[in-house]
Amino acid sequence: MSVHPFTACPVSPPEPTAGEPPALDTLTCSLTVPGAPHSAQIARAAVGSVLRAYRLDPLEPAAVQVAGELVAAGWKLDPGRSLYLSVRYRDDSLRLTVYDGHAPHAHPRLAAHCEARRRAALRLMAAVVRSCGGAWGFGESREPGGGTRTWASLPRAGAAAYLGHVGRQLKGETASRLPAGSD
Repeated sequence: MSVHPFTACPVSPPEPTAGEPPALDTLTCSLTVPGAPHSAQIARAAVGSVLRAYRLDPLEPAAVQVAGELVAAGWKLDPGRSLYLSVRYRDDSLRLTVYDGHAPHAHPRLAAHCEARRRAALRLMAAVVRSCGGAWGFGESREPGGGTRTWASLPRAGAAAYLGHVGRQLKGETASRLPAGSD
């Protein structure tokens, strides 16, 4: 005869009221995509859907750009192998991480070359993250399969203001190129 520690099934929490978004601290979503050219599109669509479900729509332009760039770089550096995308919301920031199977190189010159390739592939993403006041980086994956972990953290306020910031920059650049009085 077995002994069960529970005398009854756990009680389900109350259902949220209609239209109420999930709590932000529950935002944790992961997705495995093929190492293929179309995977960046899949990642952007998935991240956009998750953000809309959590009513974080203002973060979507920056977040989908970053997710797409992370996945595209992973595909370019490790084509044909699966990529793992993780999206989390913690400490008032959206954290996007991609794991790819490209293992770090033991030889210093190869490692430096590979690091330069990864940084070059992520230039656009780095500009978006910088514009949002966030941070990004990469390093050896701590996952059992090894590889590389590339991540970006987008503070909520900075990501929400991203399009406004970029729009002001573009407007300023365009205005500076126009002759006086032609705006």
